[in-house]
Amino acid sequence: MRSVMATIAVLLLLVGSAPVFAGQTERDIVDRFLARSQKKHTHHLSWVAGNFGLNRINRQNDYNAFASYQSSNFDNGSLEWVGEATSFGLDFGLVFARKIGWSIGGEYWLKMGENKTGSFHYNPPGGAAVTISNLKSEIQVWGVTTGLQYYVFNRPTATEQLTKLAVRIGGSVGYYQVTWDLWPEYQNLNLATDTSETTNIAFKGSAPGFMVNIGGDYPLQWNGMVIGADIGYMMLNFKNVSWYNSQDEEVVATVDSTSDGRVDRVDLDMSGVKGRIEIKRFFSW
Repeated sequence: MRSVMATIAVLLLLVGSAPVFAGQTERDIVDRFLARSQKKHTHHLSWVAGNFGLNRINRQNDYNAFASYQSSNFDNGSLEWVGEATSFGLDFGLVFARKIGWSIGGEYWLKMGENKTGSFHYNPPGGAAVTISNLKSEIQVWGVTTGLQYYVFNRPTATEQLTKLAVRIGGSVGYYQVTWDLWPEYQNLNLATDTSETTNIAFKGSAPGFMVNIGGDYPLQWNGMVIGADIGYMMLNFKNVSWYNSQDEEVVATVDSTSDGRVDRVDLDMSGVKGRIEIKRFFSW
């Protein structure tokens, strides 16, 4: 009995629907289906960008104090202060809310410091004088970042992308790695023995980085390309830069001073004002 009732209900539904489709062509039915599909599809806006950055590192930092002190230990050489750093990066972003964009990417800093060849007379404190052929003190930084941008006005849209100057504010957080190479004869400090190791391995460290910025995007009217510019302040301080010998003893570079009876290890503080220019392309999907 139930199957008979179900069959009758299906037949009534088909009969009732017949007048609706009777007045339509096959093309009308297809158009109605496509229209419903387009309404259900939501367009998203993304971007990919390559950037060039210039960091003006704060001058009052441990590395510059280290460079000044070590320069006094050379008869015919010196270490320059670190003041600027250049970087290249790549970002991928998504506008996930009406005025908010999220991005993820990475950046690579060009080497900073010295790498001089020649004959340099090194007089380490408490050690024998030695002649070195490579006065090297190079710093290398790289990292991955993620951030948020809020478009204050003229935000890009999924349909028109970007048609005029857009202004945004934002911030980012990252995780950075540093490698610091010093000349092999540098008189380092083994924290476990209070003596110097006979050789040097690259000093390494890691630290979180933070940045706040304000910037803008302007369309170039060519193949959807956009030029962007940012300026902000970056906080990045590597506080535990060291290496470990075969006995798992920590070896550090130091500044010639003590604080509260403790050794002052060199912190590689890369904080400072940062400017960035990028070439960007928005795309919808």
